[in-house]
Amino acid sequence: MDKLQELQGMIDESQNIVFFGGAGVSTESNIPDFRSSDGLYNEQYPYPPEQVVSHTFFVKRTEMFYDFYKNRMMFLDAKPNAAHLKLAEMENSGKLTAVITQNIDGLHQMAGSKNVLELHGSVHRNYCQKCGKFYDAKYVKESEGIPRCECGGIIKPDVVLYEEGLNGSTIQNSIRAIAKADMLIIGGTSLVVYPAASFIDYFRGKYLVVINKSGTSRDRQADLCIQESIGKVLGGIHI
Repeated sequence: MDKLQELQGMIDESQNIVFFGGAGVSTESNIPDFRSSDGLYNEQYPYPPEQVVSHTFFVKRTEMFYDFYKNRMMFLDAKPNAAHLKLAEMENSGKLTAVITQNIDGLHQMAGSKNVLELHGSVHRNYCQKCGKFYDAKYVKESEGIPRCECGGIIKPDVVLYEEGLNGSTIQNSIRAIAKADMLIIGGTSLVVYPAASFIDYFRGKYLVVINKSGTSRDRQADLCIQESIGKVLGGIHI
């Protein structure tokens, strides 16, 4: 039996599937990740990307933060790929109960997924730090320099920057979903970002599957490992 058939059998047998995904899910929609050979960490900037997208940098060098953020982290023309679409189909059929994502691009929702737990926030939500007014991603992307509210306050994206903590209720909901799942599919993530990667320890279900182009720290624990494109693999599944 090949690995795709094995995955199909596991999905057919499961009733409460949770998907935990990272940057590799979005790279197939032409959104660069941070850690691959052509990712953001390997591009040349006067400051390392992890410093630019830190809370301190946002506060002290807001204009430079936004120059990087708007050009390197906002890809508003990106479209969902085969993986996003299949996960939405799985949720719609009642098989999949939650998508837990480390991505901030909103592509799961664009594909039709409803229960999406965004560990690191979203580029699509932006709030004035002074009055709290909401602004969409288009407003931020098209603004000159630092995006400002009509009240004069600086707008901050609802994304988790370095030095900032994850949202408590999102953490709890993610852990609860993983703990209840009978199948956990980990896809497109190297599992090196903590605390998110540690949530997998709460899984007590039957099938743990890892789909990633390179090896991960959880491969030994997994019931099935597929080192392949997430879109290609999930695109071949029948619901």
